[in-house]
Amino acid sequence: MSETEKATGPLAGIKVLDLSRVLAGPWSSQMLGDLGAEVIKIEQPGQGDDTRRWGPPFLEDGSNDAAYYLCANRNKRSIAVNIADPEGAALIRKFAEQADIVLENFRVGGLVKYGLDYDSLRKIKPDVIYCSITGFGQDGPYKDRGGYDFLIQGMSGLMSVTGRPDGEPGAGPLKVGIPISDLVTGLHATIAILAALNHRNATGEGQRIDCALLDTQVSLLANQASNYLNGGMIPRRLGNQHPNTVPYQDFACADGEILVALGNDRQFRSFCGLIGREDLTEDERFTSNSGRSTNRGVLIEEMQKTIRAWKSADLIAEMEKAKLPGGKVNEIPEILADEQIAHRGLVHEMARSDGTKVKFLGFPGKFSHTPVNYRLAPPRCGEDTAHVLRETLGLDDNEIKRLAEAGIIAETL
Repeated sequence: MSETEKATGPLAGIKVLDLSRVLAGPWSSQMLGDLGAEVIKIEQPGQGDDTRRWGPPFLEDGSNDAAYYLCANRNKRSIAVNIADPEGAALIRKFAEQADIVLENFRVGGLVKYGLDYDSLRKIKPDVIYCSITGFGQDGPYKDRGGYDFLIQGMSGLMSVTGRPDGEPGAGPLKVGIPISDLVTGLHATIAILAALNHRNATGEGQRIDCALLDTQVSLLANQASNYLNGGMIPRRLGNQHPNTVPYQDFACADGEILVALGNDRQFRSFCGLIGREDLTEDERFTSNSGRSTNRGVLIEEMQKTIRAWKSADLIAEMEKAKLPGGKVNEIPEILADEQIAHRGLVHEMARSDGTKVKFLGFPGKFSHTPVNYRLAPPRCGEDTAHVLRETLGLDDNEIKRLAEAGIIAETL
């Protein structure tokens, strides 16, 4: 391993066997890789991760890999192994013997026939941490259903509180603009894996982790669920308004929209003074957040009348001077070019093995002593097969050639 490929993160030395594909699982294993773990990604020969074909756009390097795939697969080595072949499954078990973590997102029970389920692998690696990600979990009436981000966003209640309210143009439930259910499940899987690692360090005991997209998304209903469970309020779609805090939404200026996020009575009074509407702070309907929430329709209409006369840049500048939270709605090219993002060093570039450049968003956490590093660009399917089989399992060239000719393994697509 070259100097540039050596891990410096807090998980350096940890080995991950990644049997997952699409997004939730790969998002988790990518974070583990960013934190220093060695990640071996297992892909199906001739097929690879589904997201390699989720384009356009595609990377123009001859691999026909979609940009989607590139967002979740850095800091990994890809090997293509046919796990449906007994010899292929046996190879994966040999990798599992050396792994600290196994991550998979097959349907419930889908790996039992290959001897790659938790009960099978813990016999050969008793302290393994085995994380399964599915749509609905390993048990319950929905356990055999396939789970996809869009379905989970709808089923979880998230879409019922996302979108314009009934009676407004464009009313109706909407999904979030990123695959949020997949992403947050990947985050929770990583949190659970790290907790299990700590437990293993203390006791020597491995365990299985069961993560479900539906469970995760429902748990993130947070204040909306609490509003119902503890206050009896059924959450509804409010567009860009907040269900509890008012005003906390977008407003139309003379030349575009701005965001105003006022979290307490002091900020409300200060903002009203800034726009010349002190009269609103003297109206007993609006002096407390409770009153503003109850009378939000009247208040927002009055505020909008005044804000509409402002230019957005001028109002944002005045809010910054007054230390009031506000801003604009950026498009993605704008935020990726923003000076704050540049200063924080979030956008990175790496070269694939053929020299093709790949840009990506890095891990957002900053470590003072064990910083993350980006060692490996998202690999082409199976490009590390021979190298990893030699390095990790000690196979010689003749055995690797035999496995390739038998269709058990494959090199780069």
